Amino acid sequence: MRAKITYLVTAAVLVFYFVLVGSRGVLLIKTGTLLTVTFGVAVLILPVIGLWFLWKNTQFVRRANQLAAELDAEGGLPVDELKRTPSGRVDRESADEVFALRKAETEDSPGDWRTWFRLAVAYHDARDTPRARKAMQRAIALHDGKQVEAA
Repeated sequence: MRAKITYLVTAAVLVFYFVLVGSRGVLLIKTGTLLTVTFGVAVLILPVIGLWFLWKNTQFVRRANQLAAELDAEGGLPVDELKRTPSGRVDRESADEVFALRKAETEDSPGDWRTWFRLAVAYHDARDTPRARKAMQRAIALHDGKQVEAA
């Protein structure tokens, strides 16, 4: 719940910022000189890119949460079997062991979105966020029945 609140607050702050920047771009365009219109258009591009990025990330998080809920209903969510340091961080060796299991599971069933979901969690636990995201994107695509290229 805390993560959702943090995400919503951050998204609201970003939208406010995009509106503020966009209004400045419009003011620059209204000035009417070649230079200010050029800057105004350039300034308006930034909120558009930011809104697109925010929208795509929100869709990704929403879809990943839907898969997690479905997997939870099936009783297939990965169990937290990781050892932790005294500070609470995941032990690297433990994360590597679980990752090896999840990778083998995924190699045995490459067309199953559930194995890709669990692999994404293992990548995340191993602190490999880019690969975690790619594995989750693959899980989402497989769940939705989309064709997925071999990795």
